[in-house]
Amino acid sequence: MLDYKNPEGYSDPTPYHALADKGKKYMPLVYICSPYSGDVENNVARARGYSRLAVDQGAIPIAPHLLFPQFMSEETERELAMFMDIAVLSHCKELWVFGEPTAGMQKEIAYAERKQMTIKYFKEDT
Repeated sequence: MLDYKNPEGYSDPTPYHALADKGKKYMPLVYICSPYSGDVENNVARARGYSRLAVDQGAIPIAPHLLFPQFMSEETERELAMFMDIAVLSHCKELWVFGEPTAGMQKEIAYAERKQMTIKYFKEDT
């Protein structure tokens, strides 16, 4: 039987309801790996589309390159952003690669290969 309380003893109904709903299916976290720099406007639009594809395929998309540039500088904080990308990737089940891999994407792919993660490659026009 599931309990409404968390390990500290506080009432926490959200996990209870999430786990108790037998009608919901498992949705893996998938890391969206696609180009950002260069044609940023079009690359962002494509990343949004790839994220939508993941939702349509029953996955939860994680696309840090849609989030981090909103408050970080590509020019001055690139290494920090890449470190954070890998930290996020480490929590995902799969890596989905779209388009021709850039240097940053190659680092993400190499990490996923080292961790023996499932990597799926998609054609850019998917």
